[in-house]
Amino acid sequence: MTELVSIYTANGYTDAVAKALQAEDRLSDLVALRDSTQAAPRASGNSLIVDSRGILQPIDWHNTSPPYLLSNPLPFQEETLLGLIFSQLDNGERAWFYLEDHPLLQFDIGMMNRLRHGLQIDMKEFTEMSDPDAQQPHFESYRIQHNAAIVRHYGYLDKEADFQVVEKYYQQALEGAPNAEYRAFTTKHYATLLLDAGALAMAEQVLENNIRAAISDDAKFGLKAVLSNVWMKQLAVPYDPALLAKLKDTLWETLQFFEANGRKAEAALLLMDAAQIANFSQSFAEALGYISKAIRIFTEEGLEELAGNAFLGKGTLLYTWAQNGNPQFYKPAIESYQEALKVFRQDVAPDVFADIHLNLAVLYSEMPADIKKKGIWAGVASASFQEALNFYTKERYPYEYGMICNNYGNALTKFPPAVHSDNYEKSLYYYQEALSVRTLQYPYERAITLLNFLEASWNVSNHSEAFNRERYEDMVAKAQEVKTLEVDAEMLRQADNHLEMLEQLKQVAEKA
Repeated sequence: MTELVSIYTANGYTDAVAKALQAEDRLSDLVALRDSTQAAPRASGNSLIVDSRGILQPIDWHNTSPPYLLSNPLPFQEETLLGLIFSQLDNGERAWFYLEDHPLLQFDIGMMNRLRHGLQIDMKEFTEMSDPDAQQPHFESYRIQHNAAIVRHYGYLDKEADFQVVEKYYQQALEGAPNAEYRAFTTKHYATLLLDAGALAMAEQVLENNIRAAISDDAKFGLKAVLSNVWMKQLAVPYDPALLAKLKDTLWETLQFFEANGRKAEAALLLMDAAQIANFSQSFAEALGYISKAIRIFTEEGLEELAGNAFLGKGTLLYTWAQNGNPQFYKPAIESYQEALKVFRQDVAPDVFADIHLNLAVLYSEMPADIKKKGIWAGVASASFQEALNFYTKERYPYEYGMICNNYGNALTKFPPAVHSDNYEKSLYYYQEALSVRTLQYPYERAITLLNFLEASWNVSNHSEAFNRERYEDMVAKAQEVKTLEVDAEMLRQADNHLEMLEQLKQVAEKA
């Protein structure tokens, strides 16, 4: 169901607005007229204010529209109001019709539509219509600089925007902001740019500076939500207790504000962060509760992709617990990943599709089961490993290819004995494939695979009971190589153990 547009107006303009709505059949069913003396306008892209100043749009802190700013105020005319209403109802054709005599507003509405639907933007056209370097009245100058940054930051452009250019427009918009509220709005998106670029310290600074300003609660918590994301990115093992504490407090405070104000999707995004924090703190049940609630909200709101992301997060959460001695979580982890695959299909997100299959492959190969089911899961695991390798090829993704081959080799050593082949022999092939890309550049990863190869080699079937000198020499060479790598003491101890066992094997063979 299309979300209603809310128009906040007082008695002097109520009749004029109601008359304008009669221009289209049943349009009044989609528009709620509210008394601005009785209810404060929502800070939403689905709100309009009509009063003696003209038509105004509140700042969209609810993230219902692209963060592109229109001239504010606009003169009150029926066609202008109707054009804005249809734009908010995502009916670009009717909006375009009503704004045909207002080319600049028509252009801005068209730009918002392209941002909303990911349509390509011709930067030459945008620059000609809204020259950010031209002399403009105060608010116009600010909004043009802000929009120049927004289009380059979020738009699907005909040519890629340079980070420094986008940053320059954001900084110029911040300098020219007409008040703290608009400055906070630009700050939110500038900080998001910095966050995505990994400039976490700078993002944190600009956010904290503006949170302290005299701004609305919508603005304050909008900035705090981004600040929480910055702090999430700063978390690293071992986790800083002080950072975790302030992150928990800020998340909880912001979550309560969003829930109290009906901002369900944004609350659900914070619940996913809260689940991750609870997981860091080993509060497994708490984490599962948060992410399950997020899934329920996304599903109820019809946000399929976000629900898929949440199922992916839940699967990873359960996958981690299953591998940490909680076998009861293997099956629900698999079920969550399978739900995520309904969204992240191979034709839509091939990289995520491959990642999910890699996790499924490991889960299927490790899940406790009787011997009959183990055989079934082995086949399913092998199919998932192959799906992952179809995307992460040796040529395009050598590091990931090596990791998957190593994991596949490990899985093969856990499979039930095969009728027509030797799983251990097959595992050696995948370990060798892993070693072909896990070069000396990655000493730790190479050592892991070398030790895995050695362990599997002891279990490979020999065609005769004769001493296999070729295999013996290969194993000695691999054990000795581990000792030349910069690795931890445990790995060196394992290499020494293999060398001792190989020496004993040689001595027994020589006496025979």
